[in-house]
Amino acid sequence: MTIVTDERVGTEERQAAHRAGGRFVLCRYARWKHVADRLFAALLFVPAAPLILLLIVIVRLGSRGPGIYRQARVGLRGKVFTMYKIRTMRQDAEVGTGAIWARFNDPRMTTVGRFIRSLHLDEFPQLINVVRGEMALVGPRPERPEFTQILAREIPGYLDRLAVRPGITGLAQINLPPDTDFDSVRRKLMLDQEYISTASAGLDLRILCWTFLRILGLKGALTSRPLGVCRNVELPTDDASPAGPQIDTALASIVATAVVHGKASANGHSAHHNGHHSASKFQVGAPTKPR
Repeated sequence: MTIVTDERVGTEERQAAHRAGGRFVLCRYARWKHVADRLFAALLFVPAAPLILLLIVIVRLGSRGPGIYRQARVGLRGKVFTMYKIRTMRQDAEVGTGAIWARFNDPRMTTVGRFIRSLHLDEFPQLINVVRGEMALVGPRPERPEFTQILAREIPGYLDRLAVRPGITGLAQINLPPDTDFDSVRRKLMLDQEYISTASAGLDLRILCWTFLRILGLKGALTSRPLGVCRNVELPTDDASPAGPQIDTALASIVATAVVHGKASANGHSAHHNGHHSASKFQVGAPTKPR
């Protein structure tokens, strides 16, 4: 992936880019968005901290294991970072299976975790990631390293999403359900690319407002349409997968190989952390060029 570097803007930390006309160009809004995100996240963390502590206590009382788990995710320009979330699954959720996506009515979820996830309260600790400069309040959802390299090979343009910092919420997240197959990833990619190319303070505020309404249980077109964030995504006929294979099946053998290499590079250390697979040793810096 090629990113334009403009010395007039300053450090790489304050840059982002979007694809336009087959090339990457500098997104001016990103020049100050990064600073604004970190300041706003720090302010939000003050009232959120008591809620996060309460959720940690409730989770620990409801099931064995830590209240917060840490998981490797891919961020700006392919840099891997540690993302924080309230634990909503059993501590042994991926023992024996390796890295797999969460499913609708996932049996690995705890009773308390299911409720927390339905209100998106499990995302609150990611304010820490925003304050640290690893994430943004709004942006593409960060993916796990195990899946990022595979999706980059299977879906042309997938690496475009790495041109900006990943977000706690985003245009794709509020419009589409969790990924289940390659076509669902393609749909979200279309909205991620739209966001990157049209990002503005107004769009971010509208996305954040709609996210807050969703937390309050106010969902649907009646509240999203006035904000101008409602999107209907249709894949081009030549991009859609006829059978729509489940991604866990399609990636199973490749992910298994990645897990083995990850364990080997860790010199015997466990590849699991806090009940979720850790991919901190998985190299994402130079993924295979998409087909």
